[in-house]
Amino acid sequence: MNCLILRCAVTLFTAITVCGFSGCSYAGGDAQVVRLPDPEIDAPLAKTGGQETAVLAGGCFWGVQLVFQHVKGVTSVTSGYAGGSAQQADYELVSTGTTGHAESVRITYDPSKISYGQLLKVYLSVAHDPTQLNRQGPDVGTQYRSEIFYTNGEQQKIAQAYINQLQNAKVYSRPIVTKVAPLSGFYPAEGYHQDYATLNPHSPYIVINDLPKLSNLKATYPLLFQTAKAPSS
Repeated sequence: MNCLILRCAVTLFTAITVCGFSGCSYAGGDAQVVRLPDPEIDAPLAKTGGQETAVLAGGCFWGVQLVFQHVKGVTSVTSGYAGGSAQQADYELVSTGTTGHAESVRITYDPSKISYGQLLKVYLSVAHDPTQLNRQGPDVGTQYRSEIFYTNGEQQKIAQAYINQLQNAKVYSRPIVTKVAPLSGFYPAEGYHQDYATLNPHSPYIVINDLPKLSNLKATYPLLFQTAKAPSS
């Protein structure tokens, strides 16, 4: 069965089963969002406009892309693959969990409007659950891992310091399992994955797992929310 169809089928089955027995309290729907403190170490806002890039993995890229497309200062968000080779950057192969890739997003942003640390604040609270190891909600496998792919030393420093800050503050009841690793390459996903959540708002997977993230972004960080959607590329 095509992995895309399988993902939606598993989600629908999980929704019916879990909601029937526990009031739909599993990942996505009404999972409690922790409002995080600002990073103690962060890059200052640039004095002039420009473009910088962040690459983040946090489970299925559909929802992560949707969240960051509505963050102020973000100019584009592309779904794709990071952590593996260019030759195996294919959805069907990545979905086997054997290629080393993680479903990721490449975020292009204006550093005069939003900092790298502020992006991480959204990522570590609204976009995904950083305490889930090799899974997010109904999606299980290393391709759904939580990982920050830094592009330079400053990003590495900010990411690691912020994770340590949150761990020490015990903002989550479980340890943060997010990895921090250098970006070796980012490979855009197939066209049908781009803007998937926006184009399929009535899909059970999107309704259960992703639309609540957008609502949580607006409710938790209203000053960072933008109604207009940034493009996928």
